[in-house]
Amino acid sequence: MHQTADVVIIGSGIGGSSLAYSLAESGLKVIILERGGYLRDSVEARDDVAIFQRGFYRPAEEWLGTDGESFLANNYYYVGGNSKFFGAVMYRYRKEDFEARPHLDGNSPGWPCTYEELEPWYERAEKVFQVRGALGQDPTEPFHSKPYAHPAVPDEAPIASVRDRLKRAGVHPASLPLAIDIEAWLHRAKTGWDAFPNTGVGKIDAEVGPLTQALRHPNVTLMTGANVSRLETDETGTRVTAAVFVKDGFEQRISAGIFAVATGAVQTAALLLRSASKAHPTGLANSSDQVGRNFMNHNTSAMLVLDYRRNASVYQKTIAFNDFYNADNDYRAPLGNVQLLGHITGNILKANFPVPAPSWLVRLIARHAYGWFLTSEDLPNPESRVMVREDRIVVNWIRSNMRAHQALIKKTKNVMRKAGFPVVLTHTFGRKTTSHQCGTARLGHDPKTSVVDLNCRAHDVENLYIADASVLPTSAAVNPALTIAALAIKAGASIRGV
Repeated sequence: MHQTADVVIIGSGIGGSSLAYSLAESGLKVIILERGGYLRDSVEARDDVAIFQRGFYRPAEEWLGTDGESFLANNYYYVGGNSKFFGAVMYRYRKEDFEARPHLDGNSPGWPCTYEELEPWYERAEKVFQVRGALGQDPTEPFHSKPYAHPAVPDEAPIASVRDRLKRAGVHPASLPLAIDIEAWLHRAKTGWDAFPNTGVGKIDAEVGPLTQALRHPNVTLMTGANVSRLETDETGTRVTAAVFVKDGFEQRISAGIFAVATGAVQTAALLLRSASKAHPTGLANSSDQVGRNFMNHNTSAMLVLDYRRNASVYQKTIAFNDFYNADNDYRAPLGNVQLLGHITGNILKANFPVPAPSWLVRLIARHAYGWFLTSEDLPNPESRVMVREDRIVVNWIRSNMRAHQALIKKTKNVMRKAGFPVVLTHTFGRKTTSHQCGTARLGHDPKTSVVDLNCRAHDVENLYIADASVLPTSAAVNPALTIAALAIKAGASIRGV
């Protein structure tokens, strides 16, 4: 079977769905190929035992580390991609993230564009993801041409108290920008949303937000269960002619005028490498030898603080502080972001407890606990990369800038103790954690050192676009979802010629 379209988008996550939304009113025939299916509702969707202890939704796919050991990839393949499980934090990169600047263990190269150039696209992305937020609370906050359309998700009473305590400790707690309709989320069940699957409309993920709007147009269609194995080009290698995919056990092809890959930083790099040909012997769009390189993944830790008072919150995840995000006075370098995790129940804590412990003890600890998520920038390194060997994905993540992350942990511990939390525990996530993956097909002006231009079009292939976290030149130290969406919407405008 051979189909045709004007635009084929591979992947329906944040980038693919945002690109489809940007193209929907163009009249172009857009077909989205998604390897997964719809995430259906079930009793497990809000069951913390099923999710965190039994691993009901845990993906079975394994990738290979360069140490020869396999590890669970934790990539989700559903309509909406990984955003079905995301924490819904929709930060803009800070103005300083677009500029070259020194870190404790290296330098960030900055971006080939400024924050001001991307700002209008951030505003459009916030609109389609219905981001809730508040301006004027965060000293690192970049310029916003318009206020948030929706007020910030309200603090629960225990979190409002934590906000006040943090202020007294000398930092600037600010409302997280969240793609959450809190009333709709809590109507389904009284849980947090961090790592819980979205089977309704409470979390405005890629499916609920941009994809739903795109599919309202008859020229946009979605094909599920379509796993793309490679892209084919003409003899010159300057144009993609077909995407080859497997659906229902049969290999099929689809041709189009334009192709966009949006399967995530690891899978996109793997697809381009698997699409090697006589015209592209080292992988499609890879004359720069940058496809798969500069893999970044954020340096992250969880921090658990205990309080004498009970934490009676349900969802918890409404505040963060960025006082150490830019040049810290003690370390003279950027350190990172500190944000609340979703409320940690006894069942969630037991699933992650470092040693065997009775359930009553774990539940007692959880009742007095607040979880925080600490993020520091991972710097690009060409030897930190994604490869394909005998059709297996191989990841070599070389950590960077860990001195900054350790400094962030130290500074945050001091803040928590000043705020009156007597016990502070931390766990730094390992080298094979693959959340916030980015950077394997970097954006840039120079075809010798980058894979795509500022409109996300491949330098080497005139009708190929990349619309996901692969193109991010730096990882910054905040959640990348909104930046992915902004770039994808911008790419759609370029394709439309506006």
